[in-house]
Amino acid sequence: MPVRLKKFIGTIVLILLVVVYAVLATAYASLHLADASGWVHLAYFFITGILWVVPAMVLIRWMETKPKG
Repeated sequence: MPVRLKKFIGTIVLILLVVVYAVLATAYASLHLADASGWVHLAYFFITGILWVVPAMVLIRWMETKPKG
């Protein structure tokens, strides 16, 4: 697969990942953490704000691999 195509696909998937992840994390917090303290909200959003980086790193690593051959 050409590098330009991999980067295009990866960019689209990365944007979708961030949008879907943010909506799901916020919806979960709204449903389950409504009565929690501010510290719980802070910890939750800090952790979920960092967790999306893991799949993004895997995707970016895939985008940067050189074609075989």
